[in-house]
Amino acid sequence: MANLSYSEQQERNIHIKLMKMQKELPEMCTLFFRGIEPVTQPRTRLAYAYDLTVFFSFLINSKNEYKNYTLRDFKLRDIERITTTDLEEYLEYLKYRPDEDKEIINKESGLKRKLSSLKSFYNYLFRTERIKVNPAALLKLPKIHEKDIIRLEYDEVAALLDEADSGDKLTEKQKLYHKRTKTRDAAILTLLLGTGMRVSECVGINIRDIDFENTAVRIHRKGGKEAVVYFGDEVEEALRAYLDERIHVIPCSGSEEAFFLSLQNRRMSVRSVENMVKKYASVVTPLKHITPHKLRSTYGTHLYQETGDIYLVADVLGHSDVNTTKKHYAAMKEERLRKARSAVKLRNA
Repeated sequence: MANLSYSEQQERNIHIKLMKMQKELPEMCTLFFRGIEPVTQPRTRLAYAYDLTVFFSFLINSKNEYKNYTLRDFKLRDIERITTTDLEEYLEYLKYRPDEDKEIINKESGLKRKLSSLKSFYNYLFRTERIKVNPAALLKLPKIHEKDIIRLEYDEVAALLDEADSGDKLTEKQKLYHKRTKTRDAAILTLLLGTGMRVSECVGINIRDIDFENTAVRIHRKGGKEAVVYFGDEVEEALRAYLDERIHVIPCSGSEEAFFLSLQNRRMSVRSVENMVKKYASVVTPLKHITPHKLRSTYGTHLYQETGDIYLVADVLGHSDVNTTKKHYAAMKEERLRKARSAVKLRNA
């Protein structure tokens, strides 16, 4: 474990979770995961496992013929008996369902993901001739209505960084912790806003990954692929300030190489960074729900505004498909076109 990088440790943990879930799911699910392994990431297969658990639980709770089943009892013949109507009922079940002491609500994106998982499962079984009918093929995925990109304006970026430095708007209790974390917090926020990296890439950084001579940092993208991201003067200044503190901290076992440490001297987690961003953003921009991913969108927006080069934005953000980038920033292009309509005056007033 000590010799594994952060991304490798995360992948190992996902693999362990998936193996545990496979033992509870029907045997055909193991065949499915094995079959799609070459073309999917571990995190994707784990998401499929969760989604299939929900599907089989629905059958047990909603269909009399399966009420005495466990997840493990389902066989291929049961899968073949499922009709498109059953799957449409499943769609209704997904929209809202009580679960012990809480309510689970799936909106458009959640519904689409769960149904996509089910369609992939059925498609694999049908393609490999393990079942003769594929009712999921007739199931239409819910339409996703595109949402506006939530991002910070330039003045809001400055206000967020100022708040991380000062902590003036925090509660008295928060201010006590702020004294110990403000340099680290400012470094993380500056890094996210100045490079557009993902929060998982940020917390995975080790001390030896930072190259101040070339103002670059080595990160691990989705799937474990290494990449080098370059940073500017403001990011360098924030990182150096934190490093001056970091080198005097004795980390816990297993976190010796980690750059960003928690107050417990362990590698920062994704959740910790999410909570930290929320803490500062909630007092600076209370009407915007700002997350680390919104900081990434902020960087992408500002980079596109400055360069107008969508391919550069895609490359810097690590998008494997430029169409992903275009989908997110197409609205900005339309805004520029609308501004052009009144840029040229035909007559003097």
